Amino acid sequence: MHQSTAKRLISIMTAFCMSFGTMAVVSTALPAAAASSVQVLTVGTFHGKKGTYTSIQAAVNAAKPGAWILIAPGDYKESADLSNPPASFDHGDFGGVLITTSNLHLVGMNRNTVIVDGTKPGSPTCSSVPADQQYGNVVNGQATGRNGITVWKANNVSIQNLTVCNFLSGSQESGNQIYWNGGSDSAKIGMKGYSGSYLSATSTYFGADGTAGTYGIFSSDAAGPASWNQIYGSNMNDAGMYVGACQQQCNVTISHAWMEYSALGYSGTNSGGAIVIKNSMFDNNKDGFDTNTQINGDPPAPQNGACPHNGISPITHTHSCWVVMNNTFADNNNPNVPQAGNAAQGPVGTGMTLSGGENDTVMNNTFTGNNAWGLLVIPYPDSSAPEYNQSCTGTGGVEVSGLGCVYDAKNNRVVGNHFSKNGSFGNVSNGDYGQIVLNANQPSNCYVNNIAPNGTAPANLEQLYPKCGVIQKTANTGGALFGQVLCDTGFSSCPAGSNYPQTTKVVMHPLPKNLPTLANPCSKVPSNAWCKNGQPI
Repeated sequence: MHQSTAKRLISIMTAFCMSFGTMAVVSTALPAAAASSVQVLTVGTFHGKKGTYTSIQAAVNAAKPGAWILIAPGDYKESADLSNPPASFDHGDFGGVLITTSNLHLVGMNRNTVIVDGTKPGSPTCSSVPADQQYGNVVNGQATGRNGITVWKANNVSIQNLTVCNFLSGSQESGNQIYWNGGSDSAKIGMKGYSGSYLSATSTYFGADGTAGTYGIFSSDAAGPASWNQIYGSNMNDAGMYVGACQQQCNVTISHAWMEYSALGYSGTNSGGAIVIKNSMFDNNKDGFDTNTQINGDPPAPQNGACPHNGISPITHTHSCWVVMNNTFADNNNPNVPQAGNAAQGPVGTGMTLSGGENDTVMNNTFTGNNAWGLLVIPYPDSSAPEYNQSCTGTGGVEVSGLGCVYDAKNNRVVGNHFSKNGSFGNVSNGDYGQIVLNANQPSNCYVNNIAPNGTAPANLEQLYPKCGVIQKTANTGGALFGQVLCDTGFSSCPAGSNYPQTTKVVMHPLPKNLPTLANPCSKVPSNAWCKNGQPI
């Protein structure tokens, strides 16, 4: 990293961590305990007081709906997936900790020292040593991989104030550190309501992309109301955090997230309706943020940010309820991260990629130091076989020879963003933001009041597209932008003279020290051996 870039990032993160600090005294909105009859189960030893259970899973198994589970500092080598594997691993319904009871509240007593750890018993905490890793059960001669804390089709489960590490991927739906799973790849909403706060998710080990950690904090096939607040994710071969397959019922607010050192900071396939992502940092990823439409994977398509029931967003005052606002996308130029599958096609050097999405709003963000583009609004080409009887045209796509089903980005609003110091790779079309539309007769995206000193591709996008939703009679491939994006994503060979950095060696980064922890983990918890009148004893 150049010295000037490093100084700028330190300055940004200092301000961001000050924001973290002010937030640390605020508890997330969880249901208050109604009466002392509510279960409080304790795990480990806190302030010299031994809890009832030594493993988190044992407490989860004993918990009734509405229970609180308090976890003392310690390194918990949880292994429910190994000792009690599911009949089928196809849908990810397994984890070191598996929660199937609704309305549970899992609370660590300190975010930085309560560790749910996927490495072998007896190994150091979150060890990076190859021999210390666990790869899960073996099915048909292949290791399945593991998940960390999995909430399986259980409504209104909250998880707070802990760290999860080193749950690695394998042949099945795995590699997810904290996973709210309503029925992966089912095309059905199987869970309603969830929340997470003061959570860290990472991996310290990289052997190969096929066994890397996949997602840090993950939700699929789940509807809101939901929230994530004060979360951190890193070193994932797909994304630090993910929301997908929620059929315009996502209804989730994500705030004060910090995502770095992954293929994608955020990923969201076919996720829509009300999603608000705000006051967060995406830095040092390959591609800082990527939302997309696919016809194969996390059905159903498309990714559509329109408000449910033709409603109006109180934020945008339009029919767009998918809003990314007041975030920073900085220095996402890192090719030396784990990367696999579609995430590996994220364009290195890009702050945010809006790929095949529709009715989304990107407003009042800062894009700085992303050396290819600050923001790309581009199509997503999907040549895979459609799932669940979906058709390309029926989900808003257009069949294009050589590319498959192409989903153009359409009717998206980019407004009031501040761009600076983007595009320094210096390839033709690199700059602040760009747009590619491959097919005619699509409703236009629009660009309003953005500060973009390093230019757009094609030039003058604000003048060309000042209004959303206007049907465009012709396509606009962005001139040179088209070939450069194909090059950077790996979809095609590169134009002569183009240069985008390639992976040399994956580098795994440690967790930042002393991430903000919940100021009072006993708040809202009925009195028990560790808490009295809402305060730790």
